[in-house]
Amino acid sequence: MSGLVLQPSAAAQWHALVEEAQRVCRCDLGEDVESYLVFLLMRFTGEPQLAARVMALDYLRALDSYGTRRAERLRDVGDQCLLFSGLFPGRGERRLVSPGYFVGLGRSAYCELAATRTRGLHALFERLAATFVSLMDVLQATREVNGGAGVDLLRAAELWHETGSRRAFERLSSAGGAVPGPPAPVGGPVH
Repeated sequence: MSGLVLQPSAAAQWHALVEEAQRVCRCDLGEDVESYLVFLLMRFTGEPQLAARVMALDYLRALDSYGTRRAERLRDVGDQCLLFSGLFPGRGERRLVSPGYFVGLGRSAYCELAATRTRGLHALFERLAATFVSLMDVLQATREVNGGAGVDLLRAAELWHETGSRRAFERLSSAGGAVPGPPAPVGGPVH
């Protein structure tokens, strides 16, 4: 992996990191999803209250809301689930919450948004739901690009089984051991 080069702004730094992580994962999120991810990372940088959230309660509160408030709450649930599954998987583990929980809940929030938003944003939230696991993989790769440890084999097996993570499958395959069977479906159908 190449060393990270400092960029002139926070947005440029996040963008460079996300692009490098996409190269590591051998995936292309597309310009709109990549931009969304960069701005998501900028928005949640330095928000300590993120760790105190109970996503299921936030999701239920969002569903009970109306209009703009509902959309904001659903977006926050999807975004926070993405951050927990990708950048902060250890926090979920300490709470005894599996990665599949965050993937399923995050996808559901984005699907719900896609069903209620206007045409332009409908397509974006639909793509976020459909590519949630790839986004999680890219976020996990950002940790490695920054010199962090990669996913261990046990966690890779769990990610593959629960989410169908291609990156986890590749990690298991490269270890030369047996690869578990097909993953379980996560979060129901993506509209």
